[in-house]
Amino acid sequence: MCRKQRAAIFAVVILVLVAFAAAETTRKEMHFKVGRRASVSIVNAYGPISVKPGPGKRVVVTAILYSDKVEVDQSNRGHRVSVFSHLLDGASPETGRVDYEVVVPADANVTLHSTTGPLHVEKLHSDMILEGSGAVVDVRDVSSGHVQIKTLNGPVTVTNVSDGHVDITSVSGDVALNTVNGSVVHVNSNSGKIHYDGDFGDSGDYSLTTHSGDIEAIAPAYASIEVVARSVQGRVENDFPLQPEHTSFAPRAGSTFAGTMGEAASSVKLLSFSGKIHLKKR
Repeated sequence: MCRKQRAAIFAVVILVLVAFAAAETTRKEMHFKVGRRASVSIVNAYGPISVKPGPGKRVVVTAILYSDKVEVDQSNRGHRVSVFSHLLDGASPETGRVDYEVVVPADANVTLHSTTGPLHVEKLHSDMILEGSGAVVDVRDVSSGHVQIKTLNGPVTVTNVSDGHVDITSVSGDVALNTVNGSVVHVNSNSGKIHYDGDFGDSGDYSLTTHSGDIEAIAPAYASIEVVARSVQGRVENDFPLQPEHTSFAPRAGSTFAGTMGEAASSVKLLSFSGKIHLKKR
């Protein structure tokens, strides 16, 4: 067989595979007209959900279905939009997968749930709830809202949050916070690592707690905080010259420290049972 014949056969195979893949997927697009502070809920058994802002007061949901073992149901009552994947008999994580791309007004409140994810939200100034088992969660460039995230073992990354209220709960997934500040920032993980890189804002309540995971908090020299750090069985390290402060527990070198920097505008608690804690200067 000559080279030209092999190339022709290869091209035919590629075209057949592309056609087969196209035949196996179905694209569905839904449009909803909403008002101010609309509520949008997407529930997906298997597959990613991505949300970003768009112009006007419209919600556009694009769903890619990978088989006939799953359907997409919808409802629109007032300014509440609900879309969810409906699994049929015999559906599996592969055949029940749906990919969602969602465009909402920037002030729309969103609720997302996917077992496998990933879940992605960007550039909203509203409240949001993201839940998943092993889903990778990524939230970035949001403001003026309550961000609630719950996972079992999926990693969580939150980037560039201003004037927010952040609550994150994870059983074993790692949590990374980058340039996150607000009135309340609480993270609780059982065994996952917690990484914070920011300035702790100017009047917030920050609590990073884990049972056996490590905590690393990076802050600039000008940070204004009142900090308490304690690990019952792990080691605690501090890079800052803190002004000493009394605490409810007896200080123990290498396991606890407490003090203030600057005007102590924000409260910071770093707590672990057996993990290592490091308050690091940027």
